[in-house]
Amino acid sequence: MAEQPEIIQIIEGCKRGKRSSQKKLYQHFYSYGMTVCLHYSANREEAQEILNDGFMKIFNKIDRYDDKYAFKSWLRRILINCAIDYYRRQEKHRHTANIIPINEPHIPNEAIAKLSLDDVMYLVQQLTPAYRLVFNLYVVEGYNHREIAEKLGISEGTSKSNLAKARGKLRKMVKKLYPEQYKAYGNE
Repeated sequence: MAEQPEIIQIIEGCKRGKRSSQKKLYQHFYSYGMTVCLHYSANREEAQEILNDGFMKIFNKIDRYDDKYAFKSWLRRILINCAIDYYRRQEKHRHTANIIPINEPHIPNEAIAKLSLDDVMYLVQQLTPAYRLVFNLYVVEGYNHREIAEKLGISEGTSKSNLAKARGKLRKMVKKLYPEQYKAYGNE
């Protein structure tokens, strides 16, 4: 995919180590990058730390960028990997017990659809780092459990368990915080 000429010029400046080009690239992709990082963080401060780590990696590895592909996709992959690295640094808070998920009431997609993006983002950010990471990698990024297990150094069973727990916790939060959406679809 061909990039816009302005972006190509900025990337070339970054490859030459120009600070002004780095600043322009950061400013141009800040909002997009922050949105990606917010999916993987508990709050804006964590997201900002992940984003800054990501841009440092981008600036250090910009010569590896292949312009046959969209820069945004390359940036997203680096940011997700930075989120995984951040999670690993916080490993002492990691919860990975394998349990069998219980059957909880189903919340229809229509109820979830009535929640705003900010509501959903808020709920996902309330999950523990392990649950949030697996949930986002599976639901948002489309990785399968084998791929998640490899990326995070956990078992497939742990990935499945963390996803089930994340979904369960999200259901409980929707029921508690948005009872009108929950009850509107026959759940008590």
